[in-house]
Amino acid sequence: MIELYNRDCLAAMKDLDADIIDLVITSPPYDDLRSYDGFSFDYNQTIQELYRIVKTGGVVVWVVKDQTINGSETLSSFRQAIKFVEVGFSLHDTMIFLKDNPVPVGGNNRYYDAFEYMFVFSKGVPKTFNPLMRMRRNKTGDKRTERYKPVQREKNGNFKKKKVTINCIVKKNNVWNYLVGGGNSAQDKIAHEHPAIFPEQLVEDHILSWSQEGDLVLDPFMGSGTTGKMALLTKRHFIGIEISKDYFGIAKKRIEEHQQQLRLF
Repeated sequence: MIELYNRDCLAAMKDLDADIIDLVITSPPYDDLRSYDGFSFDYNQTIQELYRIVKTGGVVVWVVKDQTINGSETLSSFRQAIKFVEVGFSLHDTMIFLKDNPVPVGGNNRYYDAFEYMFVFSKGVPKTFNPLMRMRRNKTGDKRTERYKPVQREKNGNFKKKKVTINCIVKKNNVWNYLVGGGNSAQDKIAHEHPAIFPEQLVEDHILSWSQEGDLVLDPFMGSGTTGKMALLTKRHFIGIEISKDYFGIAKKRIEEHQQQLRLF
């Protein structure tokens, strides 16, 4: 199921039933960092409505950052995070989207800006967690290796060592690195007609982490349609809402093209 709505997200969410969404992945307009086709949003009401429609055990991934005005960051991200908690969500994790190739923005008296927050909110305890794994560095490249571990200091001052097996496949940490920009964030050229897209891999990683095949994923600020595309490719259902007619057209075309490609196989 893919449902796309060219509407105000708050109005569209009010028409959805309660407790139906398994996972929300979105990046709302943050401060005035982009024009977003002239639209803004009421984050207080939006967050309250998200709490109504997300299932118990569901997760919201909220990708945001703050504008710097007169030398001070706005803290909008944190105000929104506090609002999520006030309406009943838990702040399950504060993750970082670290850009491997950031545009050097920050001025002469600040370090360059290279990350965004990925707040992971849950309605109760997350019902799904499929941790992404990584290979721990080791000399052989094997998935498991052996080494000697100190277990007891002897009278002569030396340590008695025990041979142990180390698992080299370990859970990723909560700082995720991605390349951004043309050709990196998305392979579809049409996606880059939107001013602020996030990497397809970032969305896929969250979908795989917090949902199962057949779950219902929502993006209330659909933008270029990245969440919808990745939901489709990972066999999830999707509801996308976008108020801008221009951005909706980008997302709709992008998602429909991938629907057609999947039908060919």
